Amino acid sequence: MLEVAGLACVRGDRKLFSDLSFSLQAGELLHLHGHNGSGKTTLMRTLCSLVRESAGEIRWQGESIHKLGEEYTREVLYVGHKNGIKDDLTGVENLRVSSALDGNPVSRERAWEALEQMGLRGHEDLPSRVLSQGQKRRVALARLLLNRSRLWVLDEPFTALDVAAVDFLQSIIQRHVESGGMVILTTHQEVRITREQVKELRLGWKEDGRV
Repeated sequence: MLEVAGLACVRGDRKLFSDLSFSLQAGELLHLHGHNGSGKTTLMRTLCSLVRESAGEIRWQGESIHKLGEEYTREVLYVGHKNGIKDDLTGVENLRVSSALDGNPVSRERAWEALEQMGLRGHEDLPSRVLSQGQKRRVALARLLLNRSRLWVLDEPFTALDVAAVDFLQSIIQRHVESGGMVILTTHQEVRITREQVKELRLGWKEDGRV
């Protein structure tokens, strides 16, 4: 279980949020809402231990994530709004590098298969720099097919995807949740999984609904 208690984050001299508390259990999805600048990406990066909180605590299975260190980060997969892939590497090479860094090395054949599932057949061996933004996004999201982490943190995962890719990604996320995984995501798009019974968290909103 992921527990957040009294969390606060500051960027520069601006407090993005404070006294933020919530929890996430196995088999749950949290849809994070907020206007631009409300701190959604900062919160996600903080949950991934990429940014240090100003106050409060984040616990995984009852232990501080900072005390757990790599034991926690191995349980987390973060896909940010930037794709995080290297332009000089092919899709297959990017996937194999990221999988090795995730502690779950995969064969060339398995990486090739994941890219084909994501609709990149015929583009697997092309340098990523020649791919479109949508294709680069698919390379980044193919990590979801190979990763064994229990907590997925996805920042605008549906950006630059066509309808077929959006549907496929929804099915991947849904399977992960149904198998006992946890997902935290933010999206400006109305998609099936955000219309179902999921937890919701709004940043930058007062009780009367105004920013």
